[in-house]
Amino acid sequence: MTPEEIKRYFEATPPPQELGWKPWARISDSQLFLKSCYLTIDNYKGSLDMCPAWWHLKEVYTLVRRGSKETKSENQSE
Repeated sequence: MTPEEIKRYFEATPPPQELGWKPWARISDSQLFLKSCYLTIDNYKGSLDMCPAWWHLKEVYTLVRRGSKETKSENQSE
């Protein structure tokens, strides 16, 4: 998975405006959060694996994907 692939995913299926990311962290504007991650990743000079914005982007991507899969399975069982 690359930042571009995640960006294309979020362009096709935008995340909710607000996300409960971690027990101590809530994203109140997901589009602003994503723009910040993309910009930071684009300007990061080191290895992508060492970029905190990349870690955050992957975590939120996983959270959103997991949430969409759970929603689909709940809708199918009703």
